[in-house]
Amino acid sequence: MDLDDDLPRKGDDPLARLLQQDLGPLSMSELEKRVAALEGEIARTRRKMESAATHKASAEALFKR
Repeated sequence: MDLDDDLPRKGDDPLARLLQQDLGPLSMSELEKRVAALEGEIARTRRKMESAATHKASAEALFKR
């Protein structure tokens, strides 16, 4: 399995562009800000996933009645 198999396929995908960015020119401060922003985005994404799972479970429970 290639490590790139899980990456988005579209060339204009923001995540693909983010993953290809050269981190070399960034200062420690910029890198720390980047990590904080990415951690915030991870938390936001996890909350959305939890919300979607809860919504799905509620819908399934409703239609199983």
